[in-house]
Amino acid sequence: PRFVLFPDKIKISKSTRQILKRDIFSVRADIDFTEVMIQCSLPREKQKGTWINQNMINAYSELHELGVAHSIEVYRDSKLAGGLYGVSLGKAFFGESMFSLEDNASKIALISLNSILKNEGFQFIDSQIYTSHLESLGAELIPRKSYLELLEDSLNNETITGSWNRLFHEFKTSSIFL
Repeated sequence: PRFVLFPDKIKISKSTRQILKRDIFSVRADIDFTEVMIQCSLPREKQKGTWINQNMINAYSELHELGVAHSIEVYRDSKLAGGLYGVSLGKAFFGESMFSLEDNASKIALISLNSILKNEGFQFIDSQIYTSHLESLGAELIPRKSYLELLEDSLNNETITGSWNRLFHEFKTSSIFL
């Protein structure tokens, strides 16, 4: 099975809706890709290590330069508070990792990404493996056969390459359909 989030099925809690409405965070894309990866690579509590080493950062940075790897950054008072990164192919986004230096910042990154992807006609965000955090946001396990059909259909679409910052220009979290 594969763990995916369909843009139309995201669940936003009442408390998160309040945070979004307050516009305390600003969201951008592809401004500081390498820093997002570095933050994602730092050891977390109850983790022995990470798969994100310097070789992975270099490889994904090359994908970023090619315009297919993207970062979503959440700022508070001009300081990076959280974010995520992944790869976009066709109408699918393959989430790789996320981090949060402030409560809710990674959640705001994912919800904001989801909003943009929904507007751009993306079919799903591939979270790959189950986490209770992503399940609480609406991600679900789907059978391998269903995943492969979705993937094939998604890859029949053109990939949006280059910087995604233009998609987030003047983006406000309070504008997310709640």
